[in-house]
Amino acid sequence: MTFNGILQIVFFMVVLLALVRPLGAFMARVFQRERTFLDPALGPVERFIYRLARINPDEEMDWKANAVAMLLFNVVGLFVVYALQRLQQYLPFNPQGLGAVTPDSSFNTAVSFASNTNWQGYGGETTMSYLTQMLGLTVQNFVSAATGMAVLALFIRGIARHSMKTLGNFWVDLTRSTLYILLPLAIVLALILVSQGVVQNLSPYTSVSLVEQTTDGQGAKVTEQIIAMGPAASQVAIKQLGTNGGGFFNVNSAHPLENPTPLSNFLEMLSIVLIAAALCYTFGVMVGDTRQGWALLAAMTIILVVLLAVATWSEQSGNPAFTKLGVDQHASALQAGGNMEGKEVRFGVVNSTIWATVTIAASNGSVNSMHDSYMPLGGMVTLVMMQLGEVVFGGVGSGLYGMLIFVIVAVFVAGLLVGRTPEYLGHKIESYEMKMASLLILIMPLTVLGLTALGLLMDAGKATIFNPGAHGFSEVLYLFTSQGNNNGSAFGGIGANTPFYNLTGGIAMLISRYWLAVPTLALAGSLVKKKLVPVSAGTLPTHTPLFIFWLIAVVIIVGALNFLPALALGPIVEHFMMVQ
Repeated sequence: MTFNGILQIVFFMVVLLALVRPLGAFMARVFQRERTFLDPALGPVERFIYRLARINPDEEMDWKANAVAMLLFNVVGLFVVYALQRLQQYLPFNPQGLGAVTPDSSFNTAVSFASNTNWQGYGGETTMSYLTQMLGLTVQNFVSAATGMAVLALFIRGIARHSMKTLGNFWVDLTRSTLYILLPLAIVLALILVSQGVVQNLSPYTSVSLVEQTTDGQGAKVTEQIIAMGPAASQVAIKQLGTNGGGFFNVNSAHPLENPTPLSNFLEMLSIVLIAAALCYTFGVMVGDTRQGWALLAAMTIILVVLLAVATWSEQSGNPAFTKLGVDQHASALQAGGNMEGKEVRFGVVNSTIWATVTIAASNGSVNSMHDSYMPLGGMVTLVMMQLGEVVFGGVGSGLYGMLIFVIVAVFVAGLLVGRTPEYLGHKIESYEMKMASLLILIMPLTVLGLTALGLLMDAGKATIFNPGAHGFSEVLYLFTSQGNNNGSAFGGIGANTPFYNLTGGIAMLISRYWLAVPTLALAGSLVKKKLVPVSAGTLPTHTPLFIFWLIAVVIIVGALNFLPALALGPIVEHFMMVQ
């Protein structure tokens, strides 16, 4: 790894960690309904929303009522996005006259954006009208992220409270997450992106003359290029901040009109993990012990940095096949060095691997390089990061409550090892909590591995695997790992926009979002009823360096090892085949 590469990684991490406390403290005030500097402007808007929706913001609900509210809201959003796609040829803001999206692709996309996955089996500039992008996809970018944050707020209250039945009000947390956190940050980021050259308009696509004429696949002369326009900056801002990841253009943030400069690239990378990281501090404030939040952040950061180092080293080492041919792949003043296939020259290896690692860590899924072109070990890092359960930062809200599930498991196992009743922040961890935690941990690998096997066995799945052998296997595994963890990134190299993959992928996304969110709320409902257990000599401290490394071990052992046999059939064997 070069000194320049190390410097870029260190700078990124320093800026990220410096922003954790101020943003985390602000979000804690939002969720605890304390006054913030935005209240004079947004308070009247918030109250108007409650009156319009006939919501009593002071009325709290138990976990079941909150779960029903969450599910109903998301079902409505799913149907709206589906309808917009199917009817877009009759609706306004469609200057290119794009037709209806196919039923299976519409279903997959509607589920994808409602579940905060943002998997895209289509090319945005050739498939979606401006209205569909704005009213359907961008709105879901806000509310799907706010849904995850609302579930987290309810879960944190379940941990912070004792001897109660209610967790809060989903509608209030949803509204405040959108109004006070996501919307202001998205407006600021969108304005900065526009200043950098990210397109934001409602103009028809424009045609420009080529400097040098070329020919198409049929040998006909090509003298002009069509440049896609549209309201991209507004969607790019929230796609990053809300860990959504769905690109306005087909190649996502590798597109020069979606990510044109080094500054836009840095800010987009930073925004991917900003809220997820700051929520750790928010958790500490809300439970009354900020050390707990710092401990969770430390565990996430350690895993991220280690895997980022592996990915960067793998990509900067270059392709062994080229080395045998005598190709110079060393970084120098004349070249970036390493494996540059599938990467933008303007970003280079390090900015590409930072983005690839954090977008997978944060359940974001946006890309500024093509993961299918990574070296086997670099590609494996992206797979492993998802297969940990998207708990290393993870999606806004969902990542932290996923990590808290691992905390409960870690506390329980530690208690068994020393022969004491496990406790976490004043709550006894008993059989019901462990049943819910086990369910939450097992659902994802069962879904991913089961559907991967189905895709490799059925003719409909094998028909669009274009790369043979281990790499083709990795592509199918990545596809279902991405959708089965609500990530949304794509390895590429596989025809995923087919009825088989659209339907199975949609099922995977529904399971991985809602079959996890509901048990999480059930777990919160159980914890909130428990009496406070005073700290004693037998209480395991959950803020110490020892517990941080124990938590990391549990995440790796319980999470990643489920996928070791599958990884051995894919990227691991591909690596050994390449270096032999």
